[in-house]
Amino acid sequence: YTYPYTLKHYDNITNNFPRGLFNYVQIVTLFDERPFEHEFFMRLVQAFPFLKDLTITNLEPQKYKQYSNSNDENQDFPIIEYPHLTYLNLFEIHDDYAEQFLLDTKTCFLNDIHLSIDGDVLQRVTQNFTKDATRNNYSKVKTLYRYQSVDLSKYC
Repeated sequence: YTYPYTLKHYDNITNNFPRGLFNYVQIVTLFDERPFEHEFFMRLVQAFPFLKDLTITNLEPQKYKQYSNSNDENQDFPIIEYPHLTYLNLFEIHDDYAEQFLLDTKTCFLNDIHLSIDGDVLQRVTQNFTKDATRNNYSKVKTLYRYQSVDLSKYC
């Protein structure tokens, strides 16, 4: 017998996070050098049903993407609902993770969101805020923190 995990934070989760139910955890950080696929986020929302604050760091593109015409984008994936999520921090990410959360064919936010994201990634994924599939989720963004990535190698 093991005692339930009662901490509110679970940091640096990778693709190999342990199965289980973490009812007390509200803040999660994800980091991996392998891609997080849609199925991973389905497991995540089931394991952390009261997730409020999610931070993702992953520069690897997703491998398993559904490619179809623009009217039927990603319809083979079940839409993931985040019932308590209010803070989404997308730091040092591949564009696929912005799509994972901003496309309404993959994700549904039930609350207003405070979003932190690289401004260039946001513009690409939303196609300068004209892409229909991002409008529903982007309309849930209450506060937007845009930052600009800087390539420091040119200064060294």
